[in-house]
Amino acid sequence: MYKTIMIGSCIAVQGLFVRALKNGKIAIRVGSKEYVGTPVEAYSK
Repeated sequence: MYKTIMIGSCIAVQGLFVRALKNGKIAIRVGSKEYVGTPVEAYSK
């Protein structure tokens, strides 16, 4: 499943979900790199 995370104040990364962390952040994988950040909530009207 693809997820989008925020790294810092204005950098977003989208990749495959790897795991959820206890502090509320999630890890995603893009190619061979793994990124950890705050998940972006889905927009709904």
